[in-house]
Amino acid sequence: MTVGAVGAVVPAAGRGERLGPGPPKALRLLAGEPLLVHAVRGLRAAPSVGPVVVAAPTGEVDAVGALLAGLDVTVVAGGTERQDSVAAALAALSPDVELVLVHDAARCLVPAHVVEGVVAALRAGAYAVVPVLPLADTIKQVDAAGAVVQTVPRADLRAVQTPQGFARDVLERAHRSGAPGATDDASMVEALGLPVATVPGAEEAFKVTRPLDLLLAEAVLRGR
Repeated sequence: MTVGAVGAVVPAAGRGERLGPGPPKALRLLAGEPLLVHAVRGLRAAPSVGPVVVAAPTGEVDAVGALLAGLDVTVVAGGTERQDSVAAALAALSPDVELVLVHDAARCLVPAHVVEGVVAALRAGAYAVVPVLPLADTIKQVDAAGAVVQTVPRADLRAVQTPQGFARDVLERAHRSGAPGATDDASMVEALGLPVATVPGAEEAFKVTRPLDLLLAEAVLRGR
């Protein structure tokens, strides 16, 4: 069992161009507050989470710090790529943090029980943990022309959410090694040849990517 302190990093420097013109994605409003505020508040609702570091868009560090006043976070400047932002936030975590959660600001409605499930798996000895959901849609592989190549069996496929959790030394090693094209931190750990465990995710932990997702997120908030 690992009982070290738990910290979280939130890369929030992306533009979010699929949401259309406007401020960086993490600063888009949901029910009158930025997505980032909702996301950090969700982390703070999990009893196990200690220090939180946010990697803000370049030039927005002070503004983001003001938005998050009262939520006990540290704000640093993020980088051009997501990996750069995670690395910058990770470097700012206090040395006593042994377990690290990496959480997307765009997954702004993650329930506390998902966060705690990731932490529990880490404390049970996992190197890395991701929350997942089974796929509901039929999945097709297509070629460059858009023609279907095959239908991919979905029984063993999962959609991955955040927060993803890591033993700190494993995450730092993964970032030192680098993994070009990796779309999440777990992929970087996989590239090291280390196992990645899974825990159940939650439907409401979807990623806000398109304008329709904002409407869905508002509906979830009203339901709460």
